[in-house]
Amino acid sequence: MERFTQCLLTALILIVALGQFVQVVTRYVLQVPVMGLEETIMYPTLWLYIFGAVNASRENSHIRANVLEIFLKTERQHTILAIVGELISLVVGIWLLTWAWDYTRYAWRVWRESPTLYIPTFYADVALVVGLVLMMAYTVTYLLMHVRSLRTAEGGAR
Repeated sequence: MERFTQCLLTALILIVALGQFVQVVTRYVLQVPVMGLEETIMYPTLWLYIFGAVNASRENSHIRANVLEIFLKTERQHTILAIVGELISLVVGIWLLTWAWDYTRYAWRVWRESPTLYIPTFYADVALVVGLVLMMAYTVTYLLMHVRSLRTAEGGAR
């Protein structure tokens, strides 16, 4: 799964970079803008952002402001703080997921298209719900790991 994620993110980065390069060269060097290029670049760009967030969830490397860790002394306290953080992330994530699901259902029903090339925007709209589902799966995984870690530490202390 990790290899697939790396390849997917690399491919998306290359597609977006190539699209931007073509846009700059054709528009500013050749003075001939490519019609619809912005529309086509929007799709891989959006998926890149979403899968970048999913990758950060997978690596558990989101930016955190854990000021409380400074005041906590034991590993047990750190684990409990991590569990609380994962629970808050899960609640907020599920709340956002319900909104994303409602929006995805709306996008499916309306089936909008891009203005120039008439590409269905649903393919970009669905990225948010897919990304949030994956992020919540990783959040649950890390939550279970922290709970298991806390139980193991408590069982070993007896």
